[in-house]
Amino acid sequence: MRITAEEKEATRQRIEAAALELFRTRGFEATTTRDIAKAAQIATGTLFNYFVAKETIVAALAEEGLAKAHATVEKQPAAETLEESLFTLVAAELRQLRPLRKFITPVLETALCPLASATQNGEASLRVRHLETVARIARAHGVAENSPVAWQVYWSLYSGVLAHWAADKSPKQEDTLALLDNSLHMFAAWLQDAAAEPL
Repeated sequence: MRITAEEKEATRQRIEAAALELFRTRGFEATTTRDIAKAAQIATGTLFNYFVAKETIVAALAEEGLAKAHATVEKQPAAETLEESLFTLVAAELRQLRPLRKFITPVLETALCPLASATQNGEASLRVRHLETVARIARAHGVAENSPVAWQVYWSLYSGVLAHWAADKSPKQEDTLALLDNSLHMFAAWLQDAAAEPL
């Protein structure tokens, strides 16, 4: 029997919903792929047709959240400065990722790792999508092109903020927002200094 695209999407959504609930209630480490398949009412082998591991389920959930954040930011009027625009982007991402905060570490170690490659179906990694969005924001603020060093600096700051956020115990993760603000201030100032240097 042939499965339609709608049925495949419905199964994928059931898997994601079941995994999210189990990760929240049992914890990421304690949840097995067998548990997820059972909760989604599918065979364990069927789950592997959609996701190769439970880490890839978290990555898919993160990708959906980040896509929503980017869509929200694109609809908003541009902020006055590059720093403010980047803060708006990352803060929107953190809001969307909040349901995943307690088990985001696997995504930091895989899809958001600097060594991440394209996903199985050929789509760009989460890292590449985020950096493309940052590049668009930078161009809108007159930064024509970032050097590889600038991207390395930015990514180190961004991934550091995410890692801190995942473990931040301050009320409403205020320490993360302060770290984000300081990191983006430093990055924007560094870009402006680099652009001002004569060739």
